Amino acid sequence: MVPMEKLQQIIERFEFLEASMAAGQGDIARLGKEYADLRPVVEKIAEYRRLLDEIAEAEAMLEDAELKALAEEELPALRARLPELEKALQLALLPRDAADSRPAIIEIRPGTGGEEAALFAADLLRMYQRYAESKGWKFSIIEENTTELGGIKEAVALVEGEGVFARLKFESGVHRVQRVPETESGGRIHTSAATVAVLPKAEDVDIDIPASDIRIDTMRASGAGGQHVNTTDSAVRITHIPTGIVVTSSEKSQHQNRAIAMEVLRSRLYDLERQKAEAERAAARRSQVGSGDRSERIRTYNFPQGRMTDHRINLTLYKLDQVMAGDLDEVIDALIADDQAGKLAEMEA
Repeated sequence: MVPMEKLQQIIERFEFLEASMAAGQGDIARLGKEYADLRPVVEKIAEYRRLLDEIAEAEAMLEDAELKALAEEELPALRARLPELEKALQLALLPRDAADSRPAIIEIRPGTGGEEAALFAADLLRMYQRYAESKGWKFSIIEENTTELGGIKEAVALVEGEGVFARLKFESGVHRVQRVPETESGGRIHTSAATVAVLPKAEDVDIDIPASDIRIDTMRASGAGGQHVNTTDSAVRITHIPTGIVVTSSEKSQHQNRAIAMEVLRSRLYDLERQKAEAERAAARRSQVGSGDRSERIRTYNFPQGRMTDHRINLTLYKLDQVMAGDLDEVIDALIADDQAGKLAEMEA
């Protein structure tokens, strides 16, 4: 049962926000965002209250001889709706990740496995690009350092759209592939890996980076060729001295590179702060899904058997071709549902 006092407090806050905006009082942008976030919760509360009223009215009708038969007919259906609506309301009341609505920065790097790992990293980059296209999101490659065989040594991409980070944040971790490499003539199955880091895009107000904390170097872009390589000293490398984080950008404009590199650096530092806060809560959490642990092996892509297994939720799908083509909704939906179930369990504990 959802505490009625808590529901009333939410409604009162919603009405206060509505009145404040109508009167032009306070920070309208901030109030508007909170108001928009609360609206679906308030609508769910109203639906829940209507159902409780209908059940109460039907139960009262049981005392009336003329209406008893009608009440006995209606009550089972009304009561059957209650658990489902209560669960939906509890989900709406779960604490929201403030970063869920933000764009995301995806960083992909090969792990163990040499050239095959680099080729797999390139496959993952294409997978996320196709997924972004299927969702109508904008996918922009910020940095791509390729190998001669078409693999990638490192790739950084910005994904923009509605609810991007909320859906991509569970992709962080080690992705393992089992297949016969294109570079292997003996036909043996190899295991290699690539790491994926998904960061919420930080705003200027989130992280303040003093000029004294960074060192900026310009250099000539290098790589296997293509649009991300040029012959001028326009590439920018920014080193964050306190943490040792290094970010590079190799587009044609040095000014643009500096802005892009600062954007990525700010997002990495913001993510560090989020991970620190998450680590402090982790001891009390029952589920580690979404913890952002970059060293955690989260998924295996087995090409000979055509299957993908997500080890965090023991989900196996025998549709690897579709997954690699960007059909990720089934696994992402399952991860989100598992995360919500864990949070509900914590609320009830």
